[in-house]
Amino acid sequence: MNSKYYSDVIEEKIKKILAKMSIEEKVWQMGMIPSTLFLDEQGNFSKEKADNVFNGYSIGGFQDLRFEPEKNIELIKEVQDYIKKNTKPGIPAIVVGETLHGYLAPEATVFPQVIGLGSTWNTELVRNIAEAAAKEARAVGTTLANAPDLDLARDPRWGRVEETFGEDPYLVTKMGLSVIEGMQGDDNRVTDEMIISAIKHYVAHSSPEGGVNISPVSAGERQLRELYLKPFAAAIKEGGALAVMPAYSELDGIPVHSSRFLLTDILRNELGFVGMTIADYGAIHMLYSTHKIAESLQHAGELAVKAGMDFEAGSISCYGENLIELVKNGTVSEEIIDKAVTRILRVKFLAGIMDNPYGNKEKARKYYKCKEHKKLALDAARESIVLLKNKDKVLPLSKNINSIAVIGPIADRGEIGDYSLPNDDIVTPLQGIRNILSDTCKINYAKGCGLWELDTGGFKEAVEVARNSEVAIVFVGETSIKSYGMGWGRETDDVILCGEGYDRSDLTLAGVQQQLVEEVIKTGTPTIVVLITGQPVTLGPINDKAHGILEAWYPGQEGGTAIAEILFGDVNPSGKLTISFPKDVGQIPVFYNYKPSARGYYKKPGTPENPGRDYVFLDTEPLYNFGYGLSYTTFEYSELKVLNQEVEENENIRVSVKVKNTGEREGKEAVQLYINDLVSSVTTPVKELKDFRKINLKPGEEAEVLFEIPQPDLAIIDRNMKQVVEPGEFEVMIGDLKAKFRI
Repeated sequence: MNSKYYSDVIEEKIKKILAKMSIEEKVWQMGMIPSTLFLDEQGNFSKEKADNVFNGYSIGGFQDLRFEPEKNIELIKEVQDYIKKNTKPGIPAIVVGETLHGYLAPEATVFPQVIGLGSTWNTELVRNIAEAAAKEARAVGTTLANAPDLDLARDPRWGRVEETFGEDPYLVTKMGLSVIEGMQGDDNRVTDEMIISAIKHYVAHSSPEGGVNISPVSAGERQLRELYLKPFAAAIKEGGALAVMPAYSELDGIPVHSSRFLLTDILRNELGFVGMTIADYGAIHMLYSTHKIAESLQHAGELAVKAGMDFEAGSISCYGENLIELVKNGTVSEEIIDKAVTRILRVKFLAGIMDNPYGNKEKARKYYKCKEHKKLALDAARESIVLLKNKDKVLPLSKNINSIAVIGPIADRGEIGDYSLPNDDIVTPLQGIRNILSDTCKINYAKGCGLWELDTGGFKEAVEVARNSEVAIVFVGETSIKSYGMGWGRETDDVILCGEGYDRSDLTLAGVQQQLVEEVIKTGTPTIVVLITGQPVTLGPINDKAHGILEAWYPGQEGGTAIAEILFGDVNPSGKLTISFPKDVGQIPVFYNYKPSARGYYKKPGTPENPGRDYVFLDTEPLYNFGYGLSYTTFEYSELKVLNQEVEENENIRVSVKVKNTGEREGKEAVQLYINDLVSSVTTPVKELKDFRKINLKPGEEAEVLFEIPQPDLAIIDRNMKQVVEPGEFEVMIGDLKAKFRI
């Protein structure tokens, strides 16, 4: 059995429990219910409602609660005690929550959104954040969280780009492993300060037709294995993830929640996964209601359970009584049920739920709003922000400035992204700037316009404050859905522009935001544009005309402070993009790891004034590429060497490069190693990220960075659909340097 958490003792306990369970008791372990079903209108536990809902059986799990920590702890204890004392066989429930970029609950720490965490290129930092989120979740009694998101952001129009680490399988893999280690630990046991990691969305969910969430995915098996499966395979084989959440979408005509090929043949038999599969919320129901492959909810349950779906999340509309009936009439074998329940119980034992399903008030008081987690959120925000443009070194700004204009619809908003709840600790950009500047600097604030409205009535004030200031900082971007889900989260009066179920047909700044920026630039006042978004945007003329541009993503509760620190030089920006920015939405896809024939065959790109080929009025290159990001200092790369240019079979590739800080400030640099397989039996990308290292150098300091690339990382999926490392010549690229080696 392929799991670092495997235990013969646990397996024997499961067999004994299973032997005593009725069909009804087994099936009730295979699902969860919303917590609202057993709470009264005041949010208190109701035994009367629980009696009606549980019907005497122990439920597999329930959704976590949205109250302050101590009340959550008390309620979860009441529910777990009720299950143990009033239901059969008295098995405690999994409490399911979200920790995408912090635990989704009141008073919990809100870290930068995942796309920002990816932009840190700092796996240790990401691991520490996952550990902090797990501690806050487990402290109140939550025991499983749907994280990390291992999707590859291949289409910037998709509203869920913000939930991903980026477009590259290697980077997503490394970040995902860091999250799993932070959530579950790395010492072969999940302690009472850790939670189960449910990796999602298995698989290729992030490449829907038209960028529209849940729409069909067109990907062949080779592409599946070359790209989308890689992070999941590593999460299972190396990370020991204990739960997998499949994608809502269909792949090659078969919805993933009903695909035996994906859920059993690959996941179980090939990857050796021994944990539980947990359905995305309502996804089994969608086999009937959306995909139209099931005649009824019961039929949907049959298709899912036979494919390998263990646990229905959100409700038990397709499992529950429907599945019990299918087992009793022989449509579904009890053996299938036993396998699913075995896996669910295994996870409960491994996570310590069977012995201690409760929260801990002392730990909640220790971790909620603690200085350590707040500092971690600030460090993450600092490293997540990407400097895209810095004309004439306009940044950093001097703190001795006499006046500054702070403009824009998002300047005094705390945008934190999907799968999070606002808290009292959120610092807006305007607050951050006020906190960092002395009273002698006059801060002129004007909203200018709304995020999506077409009203330009606020332009006059914005232009006036810009003219009367030494520099203007314009904050523009998007608002994402609050809480979580496909439009059912808590919304404000704003139109939602990003997030789950909010996809874009274009990537321009919504409303009149672009016009606002252009009007401010026309004043002649040096203008800095700060983007607060969950996905790339097309900047149009702003890119050429603005003096400076920062991409801050959704920077979390400390984002306003981090933005101000970077603007005024307290922090040197070190973020690098993990998703490419198109010049125009018509260029999509623009990911960096494209195939040789994908771009620029005619080499005659056009412009509006001089039409050409490839695109008649545009070239095929992105505006900003994966891995790009500026600093307030400069780094020089030299002496790139492949230490074993003739690589023997099964030998790792050893590479070294020297990096020197040639500027006047201390700074961090993400050193990125790419490899190109120069000739192969099937087409391969022009380059692929194979390793990276984030280093810190003082002015004048030089470091030698060593990389060791496992030879299997150079494998391709050959014409026989086998994973092989082909002999031949390869090229290593770091910075502008190149070197070759042979296998």
